[in-house]
Amino acid sequence: MTQLALTARLNTSALDSRRGVVRLHPEAIAALGIREWDAVSLTGARTTAAVVGIAPAGTPAGTALLDDVTLSNAGLREDTSVLVSAVAVQGARSVTLSGSRLASQSISPATLRQALLGKVMTVGDTVSLLPRDLGPGTSTSAATAALASSVGITWTSELLTVTAVDPAGPVSVQPNSLVCWGSAAPARSAPPPVQPEQPHTPAIGFDDLKGSHSQASRLTEWLKLALDQPELLEKLGATANLGVLVSGPAGVGKATLVRTVCADRRLVELDGPEVGSLRADDRLAKVASAVAVVRDGGGVLLVTDVDALLPVPPDPVATLILAELRNAVATKGVAFVATSAIPDSVDTRLRSPDLCDRELGLSLPDGAVRRQLLEVLLRDAPARDLDLGEISERTPGFVVADLAALVREAALRAAARASESGDAPELRQEDLTGALGVIRPLSRSATEEVSVGSVTLDDVGDMVDTKQALTEAVLWPLQHPETFQRLGVEPPRGVLLYGPPGCGKTFVVRALASSGRLSVHAVKGAELMDKWVGSSEKAVRELFQRARDSAPSLVFLDEIDALAPRRGQSFDSGVTDRVVAAMLTELDGIEPLRDVVVLGATNRPDLIDPALLRPGRLEKLVFVEPPDTEARTQILRTAGKSVPLAPDVDLAALASELEGYSAADCVALLREAALTAMRRSIDAADVTAEDVATARQTVRPSLDPVQVEGLRTFAESR
Repeated sequence: MTQLALTARLNTSALDSRRGVVRLHPEAIAALGIREWDAVSLTGARTTAAVVGIAPAGTPAGTALLDDVTLSNAGLREDTSVLVSAVAVQGARSVTLSGSRLASQSISPATLRQALLGKVMTVGDTVSLLPRDLGPGTSTSAATAALASSVGITWTSELLTVTAVDPAGPVSVQPNSLVCWGSAAPARSAPPPVQPEQPHTPAIGFDDLKGSHSQASRLTEWLKLALDQPELLEKLGATANLGVLVSGPAGVGKATLVRTVCADRRLVELDGPEVGSLRADDRLAKVASAVAVVRDGGGVLLVTDVDALLPVPPDPVATLILAELRNAVATKGVAFVATSAIPDSVDTRLRSPDLCDRELGLSLPDGAVRRQLLEVLLRDAPARDLDLGEISERTPGFVVADLAALVREAALRAAARASESGDAPELRQEDLTGALGVIRPLSRSATEEVSVGSVTLDDVGDMVDTKQALTEAVLWPLQHPETFQRLGVEPPRGVLLYGPPGCGKTFVVRALASSGRLSVHAVKGAELMDKWVGSSEKAVRELFQRARDSAPSLVFLDEIDALAPRRGQSFDSGVTDRVVAAMLTELDGIEPLRDVVVLGATNRPDLIDPALLRPGRLEKLVFVEPPDTEARTQILRTAGKSVPLAPDVDLAALASELEGYSAADCVALLREAALTAMRRSIDAADVTAEDVATARQTVRPSLDPVQVEGLRTFAESR
């Protein structure tokens, strides 16, 4: 893992004040292999984590700009060295904080979660209540208004301490995270009684529920029959009870759909994470209060993110909470609706016939729906020549919350431009495309992605068969789905790339990902293996579920021979056999893979279980040949785009002399030649032929002729 030693400097920008953002030079961000707004680990006297932003123009490449709180969290003083590296951050299941008596007694967990949304933190960190996206005086978020009404102006200077996080390690606060005050805070009084929301005008209209009209219509019909015309059901011998579980990816608009449908009805709402963070007695009291309110006058009881209130495994008070909810559902004139982004983590008793006997599922928006959502989000914004079709194609896996974040980031860019020029603010296409490099969808917020650069398939040297196979299996289904439907065939399910190490298998996948039209979930086979029973199979299921949630997507399994070896030949208590079975189930099991392509890479195809290679699974086997002279020439030209080569460097002649060199060897040769030029003179302006010749003495060919011949024999046998 790349680690940079940078000089810590205090960031004096008011916009970044206490936001938990570290500003780095673009070259430093590229060297770490991350993108803006990814997370990094900062190590001084202690280790903390923060999100990365691009430093202002003129900032030295070796400088890291940190606000005073982040400096303190890392145990740093100004002008001291800080070690910066990329870090994997998981979405928080729960975060516990301590603060002043005023804050802990006045700020509700829901408001606290809103203020901390998107922030990265570890145990022992100090965090402010300033929202991450905007600075003091510029935020218009609901959190700001709630904080101001709770504790007055002191909210801008309030500092909290993170006392516990789950899971362990750096976490980011998500919309469904439990955020609560810890035992260090004074005991709170009993929760206030729940007040019902009267019929209201929704923030958006029914027509604005793009992609969810059928689900909204179905929920409207169910509510009408259960609440307005119960006699029709009773005459048919059915009860008028109604309990609905609305499921779908985080940020897809589940609660918004319910609020819109219930615009003209009495609505009592409970925030699952907020209520779930209370003590057991207070949790039950809060639910009982809400049930009493909705039973007294009728209406709809909405519990958002019910998985936080009724998790698996259940606690003893869950039985009493479920009994209260049953009382609500059994009451004439009352309906119960719950939402969850992870329905598998909800107490199974919630789905009993006397509670939630119906379920509505919201799916990820496709390209056409994303375009409609963008039109709704931008209909009041001054804009010029926007190509929303391009943006919708480049945002696979984005839900409406992600698109709203994308629009907000684009608006910040447009506002900054207007502030500098003095012109009227106007949104442009470059603002939206620039925001695409910053915003990562919620479905992939906790996963590592393939590093995407400017290299495309056209830049990949030779590799004709490989590029054709990837085009047919990945790009054709996305670009020409109507052709597959017209011909009545399913697109290929998977591709196996095999060849000697260093011949560009991962490189060609990175080039494929740079098309920007699909999300790529990359994992090395060994990373999914776990010593605990069931953990590896669960990791496989979760990997494919993330791919489904962000479709169209590509699952890239590097070193797949470590994940799916031949069954019956392992000595690990059957773990690898069960993992292979889980993989086969995901590839062609009962739940189909739609708009998901699996791509495996290996240099030992003979070790892979044969069942994985039959038609319908990894059916296309592509041998990635070692590069010949022409391919090496193209590889050198692509790698040399950023290297100032002297006129005496003839890449074609050099490529003809590099027999036995892999693609990685060719790239390493140019890199070593550049380092040789630096050793010759730290002020060197170009790389000469002599530097290349010197580098060849260090970088030797790595291809093993015996291994290459064995792979060719395997290819001929297939």
